[in-house]
Amino acid sequence: MSTLQNQRVVLASSPDGELKPSDFGLETDAMPVPGKGELLLETIFLSIDPYMRFWMRSEKSYNNPIKPGDLIVGATVSRVRQSQNPGWHEGEWVLAFSGWQRFAISNGSGLRRIDPAIAPPSTAVGILGMTGFTAYAGLRNVGRPKPGETVVVAAASGAVGSAVGQIARIQGARAVGITTGAQKLAYVKDELGFNAVIDYKAPDFAARLTDAVPDGIDVYFELVGGPIWDAVLPLLNTYARVPVVGLIADYEARAGEQAAPDRLANTMGQIMGKSLTLRGFIQTEFADEQLGDFLREAGTWFADGRLRHREHIVEGLENAPDALIAQLKGGNFGKMLVKVGES
Repeated sequence: MSTLQNQRVVLASSPDGELKPSDFGLETDAMPVPGKGELLLETIFLSIDPYMRFWMRSEKSYNNPIKPGDLIVGATVSRVRQSQNPGWHEGEWVLAFSGWQRFAISNGSGLRRIDPAIAPPSTAVGILGMTGFTAYAGLRNVGRPKPGETVVVAAASGAVGSAVGQIARIQGARAVGITTGAQKLAYVKDELGFNAVIDYKAPDFAARLTDAVPDGIDVYFELVGGPIWDAVLPLLNTYARVPVVGLIADYEARAGEQAAPDRLANTMGQIMGKSLTLRGFIQTEFADEQLGDFLREAGTWFADGRLRHREHIVEGLENAPDALIAQLKGGNFGKMLVKVGES
């Protein structure tokens, strides 16, 4: 153990505009040693999520920004490598928030055990973890789809979007997905069972979306923003609900630069005229009361095949920056993960 070293990915400089590999730094330091009551975690899978880019912005939101020199944050699927804590044992799988590093010290607080007999451990940061719960919580608390209603979601082949459509279908709603690329379009329609799927890069995208929702849109799960919102907004029905959890189209705007046309007046007018509900949320606000329900329900759906998933796995911690950059450009197909250690 003493000959091993830790690797960490830190923010080298605050990004302005599109994220670049040079915005990150790979550091090597001494292997951390657990003290009394502590455990040494080895990262096996690292979750790559768009919010990481949002947290690199200078302004404070629901979390303090990541500053140059800071470890990049992130959820991890880890194994206990050493334990000086009687409540945890070597070899156990755990869900942690260790960030972009190979090894981490924990006192056990905030960890959740993962049972690999129930599902592959990697699903604890995907379909049976934060991304799946984001879809579940947004629909349960904000979207509230009724049987027969129409639910639309962009980034429909991604981790959250794919779960949104599948859960909406399980609840009896109609699911319409928005994505691009022949493989992704076929996956959403044929494998995930969405009722319709639209290519947002099609020159007649807005017309195709209109045709796919003849009765309008009752729930739009907002992950993207930008031009897709422009096409969705006029199709929202009176009393439509919009859970807002991501605006990936605007995350990489340069400081002081207007990322897109000013949509505020039009959006506010539609909110008033149609009595729309737009509600931003972070999945953690519902976790204490609803995570147990999600794990039970989603676990059943996963086991019986109603809730499917796809993983996009990149090998090596040093490639985590490239994985995030690719995801922000739509280069992932399913849940983006970096495999750090041996499982």
